[in-house]
Amino acid sequence: MINKTAKNIKRLRRAERVRYKLRSTSERPRLVFNKTNRYLTAQIIDDAKGVTLVYATTLEKDFPKHENSKKSKSAATELGKVVAEKAKKAGVSQVVLDRSGMVYHGKIAAFADSAREGGLEF
Repeated sequence: MINKTAKNIKRLRRAERVRYKLRSTSERPRLVFNKTNRYLTAQIIDDAKGVTLVYATTLEKDFPKHENSKKSKSAATELGKVVAEKAKKAGVSQVVLDRSGMVYHGKIAAFADSAREGGLEF
């Protein structure tokens, strides 16, 4: 059996390693996707200024309801559309995806694909 703490520490190390390699600029801010036990969150961060430009979560009241839960794959797809829409309003079209050390599969892939369809360029 794998120790959950060790598994999380490995994920956090991967996240820091990937984040160090990402080149985030004012023209191309960082799109961060995060999963919790109950919700999904995404934010676009300008690291040069240290400012969050766009923030969206499945916890918001105006977020569309889903039959499964607020952390399902369909919720991740909807979150990608919402983030892309808010990014357009904020004037952001190009981003760098920060997957927080998680594998590009499942919810993260669904989120990224719907954000691309919404008009964001990675």
